[in-house]
Amino acid sequence: MTNALSSFGKLFLIPSWLGNTTVDQTLPNATQALVAACQYFIVENAKPARAFLKTLPLSQPLQSLHIQELPRSLAADIHGQPLDYRQHRALLRELLAPAQAGHNMGLLADAGCPGIADPGALVVACAHELGISVQPLIGPSSILLALMAAGLNGQQFAFNGYVPQQEPDRQRQIQRLEQRAKQENQTQVFIETPYRNVALFDGFIKYCQGDSRLTVATDLSLASEYIQTHTIDTWRKKGAPDIHRRPTVFCLLA
Repeated sequence: MTNALSSFGKLFLIPSWLGNTTVDQTLPNATQALVAACQYFIVENAKPARAFLKTLPLSQPLQSLHIQELPRSLAADIHGQPLDYRQHRALLRELLAPAQAGHNMGLLADAGCPGIADPGALVVACAHELGISVQPLIGPSSILLALMAAGLNGQQFAFNGYVPQQEPDRQRQIQRLEQRAKQENQTQVFIETPYRNVALFDGFIKYCQGDSRLTVATDLSLASEYIQTHTIDTWRKKGAPDIHRRPTVFCLLA
């Protein structure tokens, strides 16, 4: 068994840029070199993956790379429960077949880190089950960048992903997590589909206590980056920032 596993390739977890920037501003040279040497990739969407990969010093032409998209059936409902990888073993093992044949592979998200708020976590879970070595590479995470810049509690925090879109479920979720933040001194971190950013911001303004602090972190790592932390009362006076259709992370601490 040990000899068989040692013949497997590795699965590199590749952070991608967070927007319209350069790869040199996003990834250290060591990460670029490991990615550039790979021939096989599992990606969320092929078009942005190719746009990202063609900026790297590839060891072979982009057209010769083997790029597999994650099937839509593996994408978890972002407002529901994540899928269990064990229900899709056959499909996931097929995606990972090059690694089992001894080739290094890259797992690439559209933006940020694969496996974090990303269906690539299913691929990683199956790789562990198969005994394929998993190696996370250094690069940007919008969630951690926002938490770093928030000035809230970085010792205790929870990433909650998306809140429900419909009322009264949205109100209950926001108020429940604000209460947790207060009771446990735990920063609550959220993301949203960019065109629903303003609706989520309005939900915080409407349902949270005036002395709770809210961070809005938009276009992280880009020239248009915007990061501000204020109390809810202050945000009510300032009004919503320009966050419509711009990737944004929200952090809340009561």
